[in-house]
Amino acid sequence: MSMKYIRDYYGVPAKRGAKIIYTGNGERVEGRITGSINAHLRARLEGVEYAVILHPTWKVEYMEAAK
Repeated sequence: MSMKYIRDYYGVPAKRGAKIIYTGNGERVEGRITGSINAHLRARLEGVEYAVILHPTWKVEYMEAAK
């Protein structure tokens, strides 16, 4: 799956390098999308040493619209 698939299927502005805020752990954590795996996002969050896998619509806020 690709970022285009994620954008089209979920209706989100997911794009590699876009800023996001993740709230799934009870606090707001900023990060950046680094890619996709299947129909999920791969992102680097501040304070986390490794990339995490996130569902495109679950507790993810997109800070930048895809161009």
